[in-house]
Amino acid sequence: MPEIRNAVVVIAGASSGIGRAAAQVFARHGARLVLAGRSKETLDSVVAECTRLSADAIAVPTDVSDSAAVQRLVWAATGRFGRIDVWINNAGVGAVGPFESVPAEAHAQVVHTNLIGEMNGAHAVLPVFKRQGHGILINTISMGAWVPAPFAVSYSASKFGLRGFSEALRAELQDWPGIHVCDVFPGMVDTPGLRHGANYTGHRIAAGGPILSPFQVAEAMLSLARRPRGAVTIGLDAWALRIAHAIAPAPLRWAAARVMGRALSRAPRAALSDGNLFTAPQDHAIYGGFRRDARPRIPRAAWMTAAGIIGFWLARRR
Repeated sequence: MPEIRNAVVVIAGASSGIGRAAAQVFARHGARLVLAGRSKETLDSVVAECTRLSADAIAVPTDVSDSAAVQRLVWAATGRFGRIDVWINNAGVGAVGPFESVPAEAHAQVVHTNLIGEMNGAHAVLPVFKRQGHGILINTISMGAWVPAPFAVSYSASKFGLRGFSEALRAELQDWPGIHVCDVFPGMVDTPGLRHGANYTGHRIAAGGPILSPFQVAEAMLSLARRPRGAVTIGLDAWALRIAHAIAPAPLRWAAARVMGRALSRAPRAALSDGNLFTAPQDHAIYGGFRRDARPRIPRAAWMTAAGIIGFWLARRR
């Protein structure tokens, strides 16, 4: 689908971060947009942004963990525009803290939103794609689908699960050449997500190292809509960590746990919070401010870390 103008694009998780950036990017290219999120007030502001960019856009408040609500999102899109060309699964949440310190219902909510939510989206839109004979499903995953995240165990569970879900669905749809399942694996992205997320550590959560702009991920989504392919990995750190995990998973796990544990223990104190797990957040910006706050590091930092881990593992093997 080289021409995006007038394509009907549904974006779940359009309220902030990557989803809001994607709405702007597709709007600039003339797509017709159906924007979903939990807050109607926020979605209305995103619709206004897209309208100023001369795009036709509507807001459909949706909790992706509710399959009936996602089905209503499909009906709203087809009722307004008659078809769906691109569906972007982008809604996501997280909970940070030692596994046993995070309430069981918080772990369940992370998995239900990140994994079941994207499955709900695919389940609702695939019948439309099959009737049309075409359609592009874009799943926002993360490098967390390849590299485990200590102190964010349910997040890792949801992202590893998403990768398996996409792989299996892609295999199942191989006899439908007009339907594409595309995965996006970004590295660390500067969105409000970490500030929105549930925090059961007792310390402030920060980010460092190479951090992507949400618009880099949004442009990758646009590229997939124009030229569908199985997956795109975005960022040097994402590639480096994938390679390190493939070659030396045990040392990488050890290093990740040490780095995360040390960073959390040294961070300023903060109150425990459920974040946006059960209610929509108040901050709906595109950027989270982490690029501004992060310590400057050379772009090769992730590669050097991965090389060190691999070297350590090889030395231990000898």
